[in-house]
Amino acid sequence: MDKKEVAAVLEEIALLLELAGENPFKVRAYEAGARAVLTLPGDLDAAWRSGDLARVKGIGKSLAGVIAELLTRGEASLYRELKDQTPPGLLELLRVPGLGPKKARVLFDELHITSLGELEYACQENRLVALPGFGAKSQEKIKAGLADLSRYDGLFRLGDLLPLAESLAARWRRLPGILRLEVAGPVRRRLEIADAIDLAVATDHPHQVLAELEKVLGTEFVLSHPGLAEATLPQGVPLKLTLAAPAGFGAAWLAATGNADHVRALEDLAREHHLELTPQGLWADGRLQPSREEDDIYRRLGLPLMPPELREGTGEVEAGRLNQLPRLITPGDIRGCFHVHSYYSDGVNSLEELIAAAEQRDWSYLGVSDHSQSAYYAGGLKAPDLERQRTEVQALGREHPDFTLFWGVESDILSDGSLDYPDETLAAFDFVIASIHSQFSLKREAMTERILTALANPFCAMLGHMSGRLLLAREPYAHDLEAILKFAGAHQVIMEINASPYRLDLDWRWLRRAKELGILISINPDAHSLEGLDDVNYGVMVARKGWLAPEDVLNTYPAAEVAKILRRRRSG
Repeated sequence: MDKKEVAAVLEEIALLLELAGENPFKVRAYEAGARAVLTLPGDLDAAWRSGDLARVKGIGKSLAGVIAELLTRGEASLYRELKDQTPPGLLELLRVPGLGPKKARVLFDELHITSLGELEYACQENRLVALPGFGAKSQEKIKAGLADLSRYDGLFRLGDLLPLAESLAARWRRLPGILRLEVAGPVRRRLEIADAIDLAVATDHPHQVLAELEKVLGTEFVLSHPGLAEATLPQGVPLKLTLAAPAGFGAAWLAATGNADHVRALEDLAREHHLELTPQGLWADGRLQPSREEDDIYRRLGLPLMPPELREGTGEVEAGRLNQLPRLITPGDIRGCFHVHSYYSDGVNSLEELIAAAEQRDWSYLGVSDHSQSAYYAGGLKAPDLERQRTEVQALGREHPDFTLFWGVESDILSDGSLDYPDETLAAFDFVIASIHSQFSLKREAMTERILTALANPFCAMLGHMSGRLLLAREPYAHDLEAILKFAGAHQVIMEINASPYRLDLDWRWLRRAKELGILISINPDAHSLEGLDDVNYGVMVARKGWLAPEDVLNTYPAAEVAKILRRRRSG
């Protein structure tokens, strides 16, 4: 098992302990152990074999024993015991937004609820209102959460599907009969939400390929259409497998990638050229034209090879015909990033560790922005904390003369739109990200005014996670995004693409509008660990879907230019 897998088991043990009503200190110990495993430098197995694991802060002898079981046996006896003791279905209740372990336990003890269906029925019958710790408002929130779950059922985040799809493709390319295998569908287009993993296979022996994959998966494929086989992966994710002859693989891969509007536009263009485009290939007078590669088809239609992220039927084919497609940003264009949390608030790493991680990624700057004082739940910084952090940032600046550590803060936007510190405090920071973390249920007009008030503060450099959404968990709050973007453009406020795979906010569908309004975008990982810095890559995917070029993104500029941009609102 790797670090992430071990940490996931420790987190679930903490959850099961809390469901069982165990000592909170024991619960926190396993949560801390999971964080310690994730941030452990070097190899986990080597640390265990050397005996150093038990001495790691946050782990200790007891947790080291559980980790040893996981590494040697793939399972821990404590985990199995807790799973066996937990009533079936109780974990399912925790999928409901706002329903934590304590309340789930009350539902089981008082109403014997062990499924989402039983919970929905109990809400309809008003049985939650009188329960300890609940009430009418809690019941309404749970009903809304259940409705969201129903709407999200069968959908998956890109952050979960992309690594799985790439892992499957890497392993399965070596199987007999497979000449080529590529990721397709919404995952290839980097859509934030998808309902399946799509793979395209070039093969001369489709039946052999299906037989090999059925052995690997332990399940049978269903042929839903000629050349399309479907199955369900062990992770519960639907798999769609396109099987194509090598001579027509480019057309099959293109069709499997989509989207439907983009493919239809290509089919229309093919007809203008007296050609026919099908999933089997590009045809002229009944003869197959070169179709092994997607580029064969695009070139024959007079188009450049279209980046998959742009294939959404939003004018990309016409732009390609006019040679007006942008040079899209790439991960290699990124020189640094902002919106990074340290152990001063709810991050797990020191400033020194964050600098080292940034330098390993060949970045020349980093913007640390811990939570502000009102964010008590995230260890928000009071005045003494700010002074300590500022002193350390200045010291690290002297120790790392070739690296720029920008000192910032993620300031809560309060209910009236004011920021979380007085202006004299905000003036000391290199940058301020203004974000909403509370009171999501305001009416559209009130929420819009709240955000505009925050943006009017000259010390607000960026607006964080614009809509407040959590993918497949929380809908955006009501707001007038057009009005907010116009204000941001007029007042030189930078808009964030929050690159956390749980957010991906600002939505890519609005990025072209932001660009039209002259808004500079910052791709921010919202990192709480060293690994979280790599979420910048998800932000780049979002930026590419939004047609952004390197010059549209703050992170592509050198540190000296970034410093000027961050100061521009204050100077005029």
